[in-house]
Amino acid sequence: MGKIIAIMLVVLVVGSAYTFVGLGRWFPETIAAHGPAIDAQFRNTLVVVAIAFTLAQLALGYAVVRFGSSGKDARAVYTHGNDKLELVWTAVTAAVFIIVAVLGQRVWASLHLNQAPPDSTRIDAVAQQFQFNFHYAGADGVFGKTEPKFIDDSALNYVGLDPNDTAGKDDVQLTTLVIPQNRPVELTLRSKDVIHSFFVPALRFKQDMVPGMAIKVHFTALKTGKYEIPCAELCGQLHYNMKSFMLVVTGDEYDALTASTGSQFQERFTALQQQYQ
Repeated sequence: MGKIIAIMLVVLVVGSAYTFVGLGRWFPETIAAHGPAIDAQFRNTLVVVAIAFTLAQLALGYAVVRFGSSGKDARAVYTHGNDKLELVWTAVTAAVFIIVAVLGQRVWASLHLNQAPPDSTRIDAVAQQFQFNFHYAGADGVFGKTEPKFIDDSALNYVGLDPNDTAGKDDVQLTTLVIPQNRPVELTLRSKDVIHSFFVPALRFKQDMVPGMAIKVHFTALKTGKYEIPCAELCGQLHYNMKSFMLVVTGDEYDALTASTGSQFQERFTALQQQYQ
């Protein structure tokens, strides 16, 4: 019986390893400047875990065969173990996983703990059940004042733009995120009700949007196109239907869009949506 279990463990290890061979097909193509570093960290972590898993299962198989019952009259043998051996494998395991964690934190910290470049394109993102809203400064490049008391979804004022603030007269609110290609972008993430999560798989980027907090994040998209933004945090009954899209357009297209006002802005935006279908 012990040999059968050992064989089953070997088959399990081989089957698991075969499953993970297709790692490169797991993710969509990355469009972010930090994407290759994220993917490399994921692969490194997976390799370390795979080695640990394989060694552990093979050791278990050996133990089953070596110390399994040799007959009905065989007696169990009690052992106190080997303190030195246990100390060694515990220290090695801790060192490996701590190193992997530290290396992963370097990538995370570069996005979350460092300030965005001064010339970044700045956009406010406000989530609510069950919609993402994006606030653009408009042609003057200055954000209008926002306050919760001015929020009025029926008037399409999702972010609470102050109607009396002249700086906000040309501000724009969209349910689609439009950003320029090859330029750093800084988003300020907020939520109006519960925790949501801004997630763009192609960007290798996910960040919770927490009520009462203004969370600043930044990234650079390298490829134009249309990319889905699903909410990655369970936020209510219609969570499954909460999503938006990110349009990455050329720098010239973005400049022309943000320099437009009124009906001209809407016409350019509609044309970009059709262009990047």
